[in-house]
Parts: sequence; C-alpha cells; structure tokens
Amino acid sequence: MCEHSQRTTPTHRAIAALMCFLPLIGASCVTPWPADVKLALSKAEDNRAQLEDVLDHYRKEADPQKLEAAQFLIANMEGHGYTVYALYDEEKNEIEFDALDYADFAEARAALDALEKEHGELDFTRKRFDEDLETITADFLIENIDLAFQAWREKPWAKGLSFDAFCEHVLPYRGSSEPLYSTRPACLERYADLAAQMKDPQDAREAARLIQKDVNEWVRFNELYYLHPTDQGFDEMNERRLGRCEDITNMQMYAMRANAIAAAADYTPHWPDRDNNHAWQVILDADGRGDVELSSRAAKVYRKMFSAQPDSLACRKTDEEKVPRWLGGKNYVDVTSQYLETTDVTIHLETERPENARFAYICVFNGGQWKAIHWGDIADDCVTFTEMGRNIAYLPAYYVEKELVPAGPPFILTLEEDIRTLDAESEPELTIEMAATTPKTPDADTHRDRPRIVVKPGKTYELFVWDDDWVSLGKQVAGDQPVSFESVPGGGLYWLVEEGSRRLERIFTIDGGKQVWW
Repeated sequence: MCEHSQRTTPTHRAIAALMCFLPLIGASCVTPWPADVKLALSKAEDNRAQLEDVLDHYRKEADPQKLEAAQFLIANMEGHGYTVYALYDEEKNEIEFDALDYADFAEARAALDALEKEHGELDFTRKRFDEDLETITADFLIENIDLAFQAWREKPWAKGLSFDAFCEHVLPYRGSSEPLYSTRPACLERYADLAAQMKDPQDAREAARLIQKDVNEWVRFNELYYLHPTDQGFDEMNERRLGRCEDITNMQMYAMRANAIAAAADYTPHWPDRDNNHAWQVILDADGRGDVELSSRAAKVYRKMFSAQPDSLACRKTDEEKVPRWLGGKNYVDVTSQYLETTDVTIHLETERPENARFAYICVFNGGQWKAIHWGDIADDCVTFTEMGRNIAYLPAYYVEKELVPAGPPFILTLEEDIRTLDAESEPELTIEMAATTPKTPDADTHRDRPRIVVKPGKTYELFVWDDDWVSLGKQVAGDQPVSFESVPGGGLYWLVEEGSRRLERIFTIDGGKQVWW
C-alpha cells in the first residue's frame, strides 16, 4: 500500500504465511496478518467477511503458497475496481450518450459533435466506481486463485516461472477497470489442447503467440469503442466480439494468464506526435522484461502492475496535492527504457514556482492540448525528467488548480540528446508557406496510416505561435497555392488550425522554409 515505504512482496510475506502452519494443533494462526493485509481488511468495511473467508480457507487448506497469493491480492486490492464513465457538460450535468447506439464511429462522432454544439464542451468523466475491496466475493477470489495455481503447476511452459512473477503477472483477476467476470474456466477450456499444437510445449512465447493470434480473430478492433470509454468485461466482449485497444489487451491478458503465461499490459497515455493513446499486451521473460515493436514515437511507456508501487507519484504525494489524471495511479512502472534509447532531461524552470509545488511535469502535445506524460521533483528551480523518449517536442509545466501551467518554453529533445529551446522571436522574422495541417502518421490500432491532411482551397486557416500560450498570428483563406503568412517570428513552435475543425492539427517548427512535424 502507499502507506509503506517498501512494498511487501510475496517472498517477504512467506515467513508470515508459513507461521500459520507451524502449529496446526490450534485452529488459528499464531501470528497476525501482515500489516498491509490488515489495512486492506479494515478498508473493506462491510465486505471484510468475504476477504477473511478467503484467508481462512487457505489457512485451513495448508498450502502456504496459496495463502501468500491470497494475501498478495488482498493487500494490493485498494484502488482496483470497476469504473463507469458518462458524458458531462462543464456544469457537471450528465448528457445522455451511448456510442453503441450508432452504426459506426463517424455516426457516433457526428452525434457527439451535435451535442457539444447544444451543450458546450463535453467530457467523459467517472460516474461510478465499484471498489473491489468492497464488492468482491470469496467464491470469486478462491476460484481465481485455485485455477491460477492449477495452470502454473501443470502447464509445461510455466515450469521456470518464479512465484513473484506468478503473483504479479498471472494471479491478478482483472486487466483494467472492467466489470468482474469469471474468465479462467472459459480460457482454460478454449486452450486445453494448446500444448499439442506447439513445436516446443515448454516455450511460453510460442504458447503466447498462438493465443494472441486466436484472440485477435476472436475480438476485433473497432474505432467506435473510442467513444465508449467504460471498459468492457469478458462476457460483453465475448458477445460483441469488438472493442478498442484496451478491451482487446484485456482479453489477451485473460487468455494468457489463465494459461500461466506471464503477461502485462503496457501503454502510452499520450502519443507525442499524434492524438490519442494506446495499450498493448506484452509477454515477459524470467526477469520481468518485455517489449513489442512500437508503431510511433513514444515519450513514455508504462506497465500496469497489480501491486502498489511506492515510487509512483500517487504514493509520493500528499492527500492535498492534486496531480494530472494519467499520473495519479499507483499501479504502474516506467518501462520506457525497455523500448527506446532514452535521456534524462534536466531543465531550469523559468516561470515562478507556485506556492508549495513539489513536482513539475513534462508534457507532449496530444488532442489539441498539452498533456502531462511524466513528472519530477523540483530542486532549486530545476527538475530532472528521467528516461525520456527522444526526437520529441516537450513543454515543462506546473499543475495548479487542476490545470497545467507552463513552467518554461517548449523544447525539442533531439535524437542526439541535445535540448533545442523553441523561443519565438529568437530568430529573424520569416514568411512561411504551409501545404498541410497534419502529416501522414501510423495508427497502432488500425495498422493503417492516417492520411496527410492538406490545406483546402477556400477554407480559412489560423496560424498560432507558442509564447506562454498559443498566440494568433492571423487568419488566411487558402487559395490554389499553399496558405502563406508573412512577418512570422522565427525560432518558435507553430500550429495551423482550420476554422471549425476539432483542433487536432499537429504542431511544427520551420527548418529551411519547410514544416517539420512534432
């Protein structure tokens, strides 16, 4: 739990579990439950009896590893649960909308745009959270634990998997914030003859590839689910056979973990060179490392964990400190260096530090705005952001009253690890011609390139330059030639936006008179 400075691992808990079996003459354990388990039980409130039933069940069964596993799940259960999202306006009124009422993404997007014209800016926000500590049942947990151990002890490819890796990457019963369903029986049955299909039944990666291929045919990606932010459960996906990347990653996770393959969900909360985010499933080696090929530039890659991570921002901050949403969880680790060549970036924070601010943030431009991707401790008006992806435009920021506030100018972290500050008017004025608002970019979900968006004759375009905010340099109506602006301050970061668009155009610099996209 966050209250501890060091996470209690299954191995650390082994002695406490074993002590429960030394004198089985008595009916009760001679030692109390570990502190993190007792804390979780106290927070379970009316559901405490269900969790105690699980612990008592495994204490009586006299299988120390299963008792350890039960303690691991319960100790780290806080914060895991089922989240339901709904659409709200700026006054926090719920607006009725369900993307699945529409035939496809375009139709749903048009309906959402119409709602925004009627109600103003809308946002998907958490409506309900069913905490596992308060809702999970003993029968559900016992089935999950028993079937996880059955697969771990029987599958030929799982013989080298350590107990710690088993607890973190096989034992967990959920993938993200989806509704809870019993997934292991169906996934065990579906792949019961998997070993017979393999060239080497002891090769976990071969088993994983076969399962992954099957799941990709079982549940297909559909961009309509971008507008359905509530994660689907196993039964929903099994019925609809469609979902977004988070859903498909969860289904792959169910199948892998049910068959004792150590698997994790990695994700980037914000791509740095286009809008949206992405999650994917990765198979881990004996040391807990793993990666897949990235389809695009990444500033950060994180891995979901079931256990609370004491070095996470959520475990470092106080209850009073507010942090950006994507960095507010305690169950992730930074694995960027497993994917990319990275650089530790140290910068001076040029704008005044807000009172009591202990952390600064580094942002990428995504979805028409700057979004925090990582954080660092402030020391003497400087901050170091660790293991950052290269060839990316960044902005340092503070987080004040739930808003990101620039802490200095934007900069490029180059492939050569140099920091190139983007300061408007640092170079002579120039005339620039722009033929496009967005370059061709790969799409990790559809596996197709998003097309380049060109300037259209007759459309009005507004050019912005960054100077502590986006400052307009005027508007131009495009003709047959690329749209042109004169007397543009040189050396800056620019953004060309089509009038009436959703403002998803990409930012760029000018090099040799040409747009360079970021």
